Amino acid sequence: MAMEGRFHFYEGYSMKEVTFPVRVMYELGIKTLFVSNASGGMNPDFKIGDLMVIDDHINLFPEHPLRGKNFPTGPRFPDMHEAYDKSLRNLADEIAKEKGIRIVHGTYVGVQGPTFETPKEYRMYHLLGGDAVGMSTVPEVIVAHHCGIKVFGVSVITDLGGFDVPVEVSHEEVQEAANAAQPKMTEIMREMIKRS
Repeated sequence: MAMEGRFHFYEGYSMKEVTFPVRVMYELGIKTLFVSNASGGMNPDFKIGDLMVIDDHINLFPEHPLRGKNFPTGPRFPDMHEAYDKSLRNLADEIAKEKGIRIVHGTYVGVQGPTFETPKEYRMYHLLGGDAVGMSTVPEVIVAHHCGIKVFGVSVITDLGGFDVPVEVSHEEVQEAANAAQPKMTEIMREMIKRS
């Protein structure tokens, strides 16, 4: 099953609506979820167009996707120490090395949006331990993990922020960078599916 796009919290959807597709996937018997996003990079080693394998995330959304009555798909308080499956991350590394595709690893910071970050916000998120920031992914990953679905995540680094020289960002530039990196991401994911 594949989705074209997603529902975003910043568009006015509730967390239940944002994560509803994951609940449907669970009911259909999906065992592994691949998620991707466009994000702003805060790690000075990153370049625009990099693929960042998500090792962990920091949830800064104002509402938690598991708030409310507990669904019977998982425990009331799910453990999140490995929200992104380590064996899938290792497989991505192996494939990227074979194919000569540069990938980096890092922590994704999930925020509400819908503004791009100020230079000081970028710096703050980096000080908190983040390498990339975006307005999606985290709610779906939490719900997938709660459902026992293994997760692999990739952020396409579409812009850079938090450095000494502020850089203006436009939605069009973000889309352009994401489109340029997409074939490499797709190549890795297709090969991962073949080998999983």
